[in-house]
Amino acid sequence: MLIDTLTPGTAPTKTTTVIPSSEGIEIGPRRRVRSVRLDDRFDLIGAGVAGIAVGTLLFGWFTPLSGGVGWTIVSFLSFITFYAVLVGMKADRQEIKDRVVSVLLASAGVILFGALVFVVAYTLVRGQDALPHLNFFIENMELAGPLDPLSAGGILHAVLGTLIQISIALAITIPLGILTALFLNEIGGRFAKFVRTIADAMTALPSIVAGLFVYSAIIVLITHQRSGFAAAMAITVMMLPIVIRASDIVLRLVAGNLREAAYALGATRWRTVWHVVLPTARPGLATAVILGTARGIGETSPVLLTSGVTAVTNLNPFSGPMISLPLQVFDFVKSPEPNMIARGFGTAAVLILLVLALFAVARLIGGRGPGELSHGQQRRVLEASARDVRRITIAADRRQPVAAVPEPDPAPGLPSTPERPAPSKEESSS
Repeated sequence: MLIDTLTPGTAPTKTTTVIPSSEGIEIGPRRRVRSVRLDDRFDLIGAGVAGIAVGTLLFGWFTPLSGGVGWTIVSFLSFITFYAVLVGMKADRQEIKDRVVSVLLASAGVILFGALVFVVAYTLVRGQDALPHLNFFIENMELAGPLDPLSAGGILHAVLGTLIQISIALAITIPLGILTALFLNEIGGRFAKFVRTIADAMTALPSIVAGLFVYSAIIVLITHQRSGFAAAMAITVMMLPIVIRASDIVLRLVAGNLREAAYALGATRWRTVWHVVLPTARPGLATAVILGTARGIGETSPVLLTSGVTAVTNLNPFSGPMISLPLQVFDFVKSPEPNMIARGFGTAAVLILLVLALFAVARLIGGRGPGELSHGQQRRVLEASARDVRRITIAADRRQPVAAVPEPDPAPGLPSTPERPAPSKEESSS
């Protein structure tokens, strides 16, 4: 363990704390909890090799088992068993549990990351025939058919439709969802319990039900046509409960001491919310928006019922059908033509890249931690501090008292002014 020692007049230095044993013999520096010793690495490598060997023997020599999935499962279970045995040779039961659980958690993270990489890589590989063509990004499918080559037609209309629909949905979801979460945390009451229950129930709402609701409430009763606005409303219904619940959980994590400190300084409730609660929870709120966007931008069934399918570019969300990228993927891959299937995988790859770009923008907006300032904010704070220093210095100079000016010496040759004697008691009384 490293500690800082400070001697008057010297700079801080770091020394190593040595732990003595009961016999007075120095054991050495304290080992960090998160560090991995060399023998731990050998245990991992040895258990991995043994697990692979057992899986290979069972699936290729001793038993009539076959299949890559079964081999992977048997090898992993054998790896966990061998690792527990190797750790148990030099550790107690509690350390065995800690090591095994750590390996399981790390394995779960690797599996999830591997699944994500596989989906992205598979989509990009299947769509590599359509992605190199520039027309795929700047044209629509108005003049292209199923039998046309990949050098004709594109998905510009679907990209613009997705951006317009998700923008409308975010413009409604972000303020409404965050304000609802603030109501649940800052005001509360009986009605807050009812709102929280409804938000929990809407989280598990099937997407097709949201599409049917918007179709019957907006298209049948009001607009009488499918449009991008109706699709945006269906996406909003899917995004809103996720944003509310995620924001509610994040706002609950804001320490109550921060609110109490703001109230003690005389701040009002909403000033505390605006200057204390929201800046502290900003990274979590950005994550809530990301989760809602990921749910809404990939929806197909509600958009299928509300937006309509078109091959032309429509920038008016209130008039005529407006297709989106998920619906365009569905329309492409249902065709038996190889070129249309390639366009479908290319469209899916563009959708994945668009989602990643939106996530990156959201992280740039809300990814800073509580109290962390951007470069522009730091510059403005330094400029304000410099102005305050100059103002305080000028005010201190103005308040400084003027030194008494000594009387000049009399001119040479002239008698000095005689001092007047103090008056007597008779003169004072008269």
